[in-house]
Amino acid sequence: ETHGISFRIQISVKELLDTDVLLKLLFHLPVNYPSTLPDISVNSDQLTRTQCMDVKEKLLEQAKKHLSEPMVHDLILWVQQYLKDVIKPSATVCNEKTTLSKETEDGIWMLLLHLDHMRAKAKYVKTVEKWASNLRLTGRLMFMGKIILILLQGDRSSIKEYLMLQKTSKVDVDSSGKKCKEKMMRVLCETEVQSQHKRFQTFEVKEYSAPEELQKEFETAGLTTIFSEFVPPLLK
Repeated sequence: ETHGISFRIQISVKELLDTDVLLKLLFHLPVNYPSTLPDISVNSDQLTRTQCMDVKEKLLEQAKKHLSEPMVHDLILWVQQYLKDVIKPSATVCNEKTTLSKETEDGIWMLLLHLDHMRAKAKYVKTVEKWASNLRLTGRLMFMGKIILILLQGDRSSIKEYLMLQKTSKVDVDSSGKKCKEKMMRVLCETEVQSQHKRFQTFEVKEYSAPEELQKEFETAGLTTIFSEFVPPLLK
């Protein structure tokens, strides 16, 4: 009612070299869509970050032509037809280079979130695990007493996409058991991963019985400063 809706569409497009490019498109339609343009996020393992940004810009240009009329279907048809033209300049880049440029352009980012509560805990946890897996994010969902933290590492665009999903999806239930969006989330920290930070290899859900255990998890990952800056105020 207040945030609009978000949904993901995956499409396969024939590219210049006749290989299939899998595009993951995330659309967020604001409440007053189609009078307002949708937010669009573009991801693909076969394209560089720059190419994904080019596709996004072209899609938004197309969207402006359809303002005030439903446009998602037209945008999908357009990208299937014209993707070759949009990504032509670097379509012959080999996979190894693609991965490299993706890493160097964006770096690996880290996000620390604080959630106030989870009423439908099992379903909520499952949803967070699914999002992390789909977006190839690693890290921890941490429970310690009443404290709930989500620590994520990954491609910056995936971190931003996760944030959009977390804010706009119905992930929990309210006191009457009705599905609701997360309104009590705080972003404690969003920063580029530094050399002293260790990379998490997987995404895990963990419960800690004491603050010391939680602190140790952060210290092991080289995140002592992040812990001391953001977590102690939550323990009071």
